[in-house]
Amino acid sequence: MHYPPKVALSKLVNSLKGVSSRYLRAEYTGRINRIGTGSVFWSPSYFAGSCGGAPLSIVKDYNENQKRPA
Repeated sequence: MHYPPKVALSKLVNSLKGVSSRYLRAEYTGRINRIGTGSVFWSPSYFAGSCGGAPLSIVKDYNENQKRPA
């Protein structure tokens, strides 16, 4: 994903979570169980990583070959 360097990553993630939450709630009204979640849809945390332009196939292979928790 590319975004302007002047945009703080935390602001970008916050915006993506907000927009996607509103979209999903509108699209799946009645299917999404809000009990226990209140008005919160996503976790407050996020992860951002960089792969330095590596091809997607290399990144996918790397992820698939990571150790799994026992």
